[in-house]
Amino acid sequence: MLLVLFKRFLGKKESRGQSESHASSLEVTIHQIQAGDLRLRNQFISDYQPYVAKVTSRFCKRYIDPARDDEFSIALGAFNEAINQYSSVMGRSFLGFAETVMRRRLIDFLRKEQRFKGQIPYSSFDQEDDEDNLLNPIEVHQAIEAYEKQKGLEERRSEIMDFSRCLSEFDIDFSELTEASPKHDDSRQMLFGIGRTLAQDAELMRTLLTKRQLPIKELLEQVQVSRKTLERNRKYLIAIALIFNGPYPYLRDYLQIRE
Repeated sequence: MLLVLFKRFLGKKESRGQSESHASSLEVTIHQIQAGDLRLRNQFISDYQPYVAKVTSRFCKRYIDPARDDEFSIALGAFNEAINQYSSVMGRSFLGFAETVMRRRLIDFLRKEQRFKGQIPYSSFDQEDDEDNLLNPIEVHQAIEAYEKQKGLEERRSEIMDFSRCLSEFDIDFSELTEASPKHDDSRQMLFGIGRTLAQDAELMRTLLTKRQLPIKELLEQVQVSRKTLERNRKYLIAIALIFNGPYPYLRDYLQIRE
């Protein structure tokens, strides 16, 4: 589906060879940017602003003005974030990954906006129809809540599917996480902290994503646990790190509420 939408955005069909060549060229550019080419980063982001605006407009289901709408700034920042996080070993195209990151950040933004709107009194929804009949503000509010709930369910489902695919690259099945989670609260809290430490360290995450292995040796230099503990809880630590490093706002919120 993402590929179909992207082809529509381009406005023409690409042959398989052209598509692969374009993807390869993008990966080379991303690699050069990650190596520290600031000029290339700025030019690349500038060139892809129309793409960012298109993705944002499609997500918001309305035209997004890059000069005026906050949503565009959020998406542009997410596009830059995707440049930092992308790795060809993910098995996904950069643009597909970037769109996922942009969507997640826009969800974060809109959820915060919705919480703010929730503080507005029902009377603020009062409006009249064409026959001067006053619409029931409570019904309007409930309709908005029902829409947001359904949209949230779809986003959660999509997020879990994406996370499951990511886990499979580490030979971890999503259903295994329940068994992998420590049974004691103190152990869980400790490992949760280690997983977040891993996610916040760019070099450790690069090792994890490229080698598909938990960087145990490097982690032992930062945490006060035994090697055996890290090895025994490998799946749990990898899952925590991927959630906090990737575009998974719903899963992050769930973990933070539990912890």
